[in-house]
Amino acid sequence: MSTRLLLPIAAATLRRRWLGFLGSFTALTLGVGLIAAVGLLLNSTIEDNSAPGAPSLHKLLSYSSFLAGFVSVFVVASTFAFAVAQRRQETALLRAVGATPRQVQVLVLGEALVVAVAAAAAGCLLGLLVAPAFASWLVDHGAAQPGFGPHPAALPLLIAAATGLVVALLGAFTAARRASRVRPTEALGDAKVDRKVMPLSRWLLGVLYLVLVAADIGAFFASRNQQGGDPAMHDPQSLPQWSLLFDVLVIIAIAVFAPLLVPSLVRLFTLPVLPLRGATGLLARQNALAAVRRTVSTVTPAFLVIGLTGAVVGGTLSFSDARVAQTRAALRAGYVVQPPQGQGLSQDTVRKLRALPGANAVTMTPTVLEGLDFDGMPDADRQVVPAPSIPTAAAVVDGDLAAAWNLPIEGGSPADLHGPSVAVSAELAKGYGWQVGDRLNASLADGTTVPVRLVALFRAQLSLAQVLLPEDAVAGHLPTGQVGAAYLSVADGGRAAAESALSGTGARLTAAQSWGSADSDPAVRQQWITMIAILGPALLYALIAIVNTMMMSTGDRLRDFATLRLTGGTRRQVLRMVAFETVLATATATALALLVTAATQAGMVGLLNRMVLRSQASIAWNLPWTTLAGSAAVCLVLALAASLLPASLALRIRPLDLAGQRQ
Repeated sequence: MSTRLLLPIAAATLRRRWLGFLGSFTALTLGVGLIAAVGLLLNSTIEDNSAPGAPSLHKLLSYSSFLAGFVSVFVVASTFAFAVAQRRQETALLRAVGATPRQVQVLVLGEALVVAVAAAAAGCLLGLLVAPAFASWLVDHGAAQPGFGPHPAALPLLIAAATGLVVALLGAFTAARRASRVRPTEALGDAKVDRKVMPLSRWLLGVLYLVLVAADIGAFFASRNQQGGDPAMHDPQSLPQWSLLFDVLVIIAIAVFAPLLVPSLVRLFTLPVLPLRGATGLLARQNALAAVRRTVSTVTPAFLVIGLTGAVVGGTLSFSDARVAQTRAALRAGYVVQPPQGQGLSQDTVRKLRALPGANAVTMTPTVLEGLDFDGMPDADRQVVPAPSIPTAAAVVDGDLAAAWNLPIEGGSPADLHGPSVAVSAELAKGYGWQVGDRLNASLADGTTVPVRLVALFRAQLSLAQVLLPEDAVAGHLPTGQVGAAYLSVADGGRAAAESALSGTGARLTAAQSWGSADSDPAVRQQWITMIAILGPALLYALIAIVNTMMMSTGDRLRDFATLRLTGGTRRQVLRMVAFETVLATATATALALLVTAATQAGMVGLLNRMVLRSQASIAWNLPWTTLAGSAAVCLVLALAASLLPASLALRIRPLDLAGQRQ
């Protein structure tokens, strides 16, 4: 076949298969827009734009960018590969009339390139529109300072566009290469039946990802034991970021092996329909098994939504449970006094609390150290690693720490925490080779360097900073007037007096054994806001991808519907078959997501119990059933609407006219 004939063929394909091209365009536009929007915001966080008391905005957007990129790459590659796979019969016809494998690949890649370039440009424009809205949401929910917004920059847009182009072309190339290798007669004979859905390349990719999962686990344990590096690496509060990476790797590994897992799940879920009368369920079963690639493509977006939601929400719940259990076990004070949202406790309020009969109030005010490093020369028989000048979360303690917290002490004594002294977590001290009695230099936020002596090592706590400084060691170098929280012990019957002292201040008094909920602990609320900010954009995109993929899949089956109508099937029976297939795809996605959630939850709970809580407390392994059921229900409703609506419209056309349409 002459290469000059490819252009009119491509134009005819565009007119005939406009729905498939529209689906690919939509997936890529939204994917590029999502990456561009988060990238623009990330590019605007070179300076610290975090709201006081909120997690690092730069880290939050980094994780959001990572997850958005992962979901976008996954969906775009799957959509473009699916669009090419839909044309297998057409590809076979081209081969039969003389087209070479190279010409088929050039045709498909050329069409994909045109769609990808247009979608990348549209996605960049969309990103410019979405970024301010996302920034406004972050400000409204206390994750960013007022006035935060995106700064237009070319680099994030270029990265988003290039990522979309490369992924789209790779997805199209992989499917086109597979289709062009089939002999014309073989392809025509197997046009509606997928075979060899797990080629050698996919097996190798699956093994590679399993190795990456193992490497991720090994890197995590190595980072916990190695010396030096970022202080956050020795903080148990860094567990969620490792958990997120592990979640993604497990999802990819299962998705790679989906062509093996999906048929088995389809057979399992359709066992009850085999003895039933009627062909609707049997037809849906055979359709799903015959077109495995189509089934996998429709399952993938729902699997991403349910799997990511279950894994991330489950991990967040486990981390929150561990934090609450550990905090309640370690708190010695009877009550926690929290300031109003976004404010601090005034010194006058603290004085009133301390003036109560039999009261002991210990305050903690969060701050940030620009650095904490060893002062002097270490002994010859020990190794001290220089600490990098990285901002480190700390807390300033005013009062007797032991009266408020029963911390597991692994060296020294908290009673010595006064004057020029410091207490650090044992994990942080181990990371840099520090010992009790060492002299350290604390670099404060105002540029002052304060020499302090290490007096105590405590086991890291999920609700405490890794570095604790006494108030008299940093007096005059920190903002005055307000403190973060007070831990109050009063005599029996003293709660009423404490509530009276707090009247009119807006502060909240919470019993220690009830503290830790989102209402009583702002840190829990911030944790959930952070999770929504990281997970929300990616999930919204994946939900739209469900609708997009289901409409592409349904629109490609018009002749199948016509054949069923011409052989005696009623319109209602065809719609029931489509609904059954949709329910089957969602059930399969839910089963795969349940596997992901169970695996990641087991790993998270095991790490928390063995490495963080240890003898202080323990948490149970629980799956977030409500979250899984809710996300599965949302996916099912969207999938049913996206499949039944176009099918219902198509079935209004006379079967003979429908059968005569070219696909």
